[in-house]
Amino acid sequence: MESHIRSYATKLQQALELDTMKLIEQLGLALLSAWKNKKNVYLCGNGGSAGNAIHLANDLIYGAGMKVGGGIRAEALSANPAVLTCLGNDLGYDEIYAQQLRVKASPGDILIALSGSGNSPNIVQALKVSNEIGMKTFAILGYSGGICKELAQVPLHFPVDDMQIAEDLQLIVGHICMQWLCEETAKEVKPMAVK
Repeated sequence: MESHIRSYATKLQQALELDTMKLIEQLGLALLSAWKNKKNVYLCGNGGSAGNAIHLANDLIYGAGMKVGGGIRAEALSANPAVLTCLGNDLGYDEIYAQQLRVKASPGDILIALSGSGNSPNIVQALKVSNEIGMKTFAILGYSGGICKELAQVPLHFPVDDMQIAEDLQLIVGHICMQWLCEETAKEVKPMAVK
């Protein structure tokens, strides 16, 4: 177990030293702009990445705005099982995120796609539709980056061949942005009065 722990920690540390980390600033600035301009942020993923999408939506709605009493209009497209099962059954699993975006999203909104492989058909379709709508598209990816690396306007690609490290990195990127947003907005906005 000790050697596995060391190996895992080493792989994660190596990923955190990649130049990809420099792209987090672009995501953070886009999120700050969305906040200021009342744009919506949508997140999507499959499996562990679907859970991470829900986790990060929570962080953007509340965690990012803890010091100022409000956060970003964020939604995890993976959060509503009734919608997911309806769309999966009626339109096909490839459409479970794209169709939600067709209904909800507007130009200037943000999509953050989370994928280990970058080849999941429903994530690929979500990016295609988001680009057609005129959204700003980001993808946090592992492995080769897959098709999503080519579709996302800003691909944060960590070329790690380990799904768990790839999923860890999704949360790390999100948490860096959340903490930065919390500090940045606290400089600009007066805190809400405590009742």
